[in-house]
Amino acid sequence: METRKVRITGEHLLSDNWYLLKNIEFEMPRRDGSWQAVTREVYDRGNGATIGLYNLAKRTVILTRQFRIPAFVNGHDGYLIEAAAGLLDNASPEERIRLEAEEETGYRVKSVRKIYDAFMSPGSVTERLHFFVGEYQPEDRINDGGGLVEEGEDIEVLELPFDLALEMVDDGRIMDGKTIILLQYIKQLMPPSSGLMILVAGPYRSGTGDDPALLEANVQAMQAAAAELLSAGHFPMVAEWVALPLVQLAGSKSIGDEVFQKHFHEYAKKLLQRCDGVLRIGGPSEGADLMVELAQQRGLAVYRGLDEVPHIQ
Repeated sequence: METRKVRITGEHLLSDNWYLLKNIEFEMPRRDGSWQAVTREVYDRGNGATIGLYNLAKRTVILTRQFRIPAFVNGHDGYLIEAAAGLLDNASPEERIRLEAEEETGYRVKSVRKIYDAFMSPGSVTERLHFFVGEYQPEDRINDGGGLVEEGEDIEVLELPFDLALEMVDDGRIMDGKTIILLQYIKQLMPPSSGLMILVAGPYRSGTGDDPALLEANVQAMQAAAAELLSAGHFPMVAEWVALPLVQLAGSKSIGDEVFQKHFHEYAKKLLQRCDGVLRIGGPSEGADLMVELAQQRGLAVYRGLDEVPHIQ
């Protein structure tokens, strides 16, 4: 696409009370080859950043609610539900959004990811907004958030079920543009709200000395967790259900022999490729921890307890 040059012919400062409001005169070439003189008011408040905070295991998002006077004078009650955001103030976008997330929500997120930039109101505002997403964990909350009193902020922190947040977009309870964009992006990351196929990962051989009774007790513990998952509306899997028969077919004669060692975890890894998430139960287990690590690498939900698993109606 051809870029047509624009000529700035005059600038007049209208206000610098908070940020800069200017009247800008310019000439722009039209598609028919003629030039047109135009005057526009431009508000320069700097660039900003925003972040969508989500938790895959709980299927939740962190949003805020605060009063916005421009929305109030345009027929809204002024209390907008939004994603955390702030102006850059000479910081890098990633540095600023980490600080804003902590100031507004109280969460110190370990990992954030840039997704795109957007001009949110290019007809009058210069701001370029940098969009980020980041997965939070309950232990990431280091304070109550709420913003800075000296900046006039009084921010309520909301942890909402993701499906409810989408409903709030549909029925108008969420009307903030950046937040709607981030929720639509997070929708791609969230596991489906229908029943999930969840692999139960817990100790099998760890700490048993391959005692048959202790091995069986570990399997029973995983099967009990599987029964709870089934009651919650999910489809549970236990790696031992698949791997133990298959290693025998491969020629294994006893737990821990050469054939067992070669194939057991490989079968479990293949099973994990078909699953939507992992439920980690029980004590120390290198094999179970490996399943968790692989699940995290694939972006799957990892649940650390049955209370974290969503119930499907």
